[in-house]
Amino acid sequence: MPIPLKPAPDVFELMRAIWALDHALQSRSKAMARALGVTGPQRFVLRVLQRSPGLSAKDLAAYLHLHPSTLTGVLQRLEDRGLLTREKDQRDARRQRLTLTASGGKVLARKAASVEAVLRQALGREKRAEMSVVAEVLKRLTSALEDTPLP
Repeated sequence: MPIPLKPAPDVFELMRAIWALDHALQSRSKAMARALGVTGPQRFVLRVLQRSPGLSAKDLAAYLHLHPSTLTGVLQRLEDRGLLTREKDQRDARRQRLTLTASGGKVLARKAASVEAVLRQALGREKRAEMSVVAEVLKRLTSALEDTPLP
């Protein structure tokens, strides 16, 4: 079966939309660093810790779909700025638990320029079920890209 030289228009448009979204996220992240003092990924880490205090770095990396070594630099920058703390796990001294600090909470209180605020506004009229479908499709696409080996 021959491989088509051109992607199907629907796939092509989807790829174009995903790349445009990626570019917009990167641009917004840089703008957030200037306006809010944290990048998009850094703010997302703080939001996750706000919702789930005491996560381990390993659990946080798994949730964010990041390699732990990628997350290490993000966590170090946030800790250096006093936005999160690492505490030894009471039950397992080899593990550390991550907690948002009061300063981290203040950063999260500034919402106007954040990715989440823009997305909330853009999706405000969408039904929760529709957003769940979109999230599921994005998860399937991500899994396919991660799990499909290159020839």
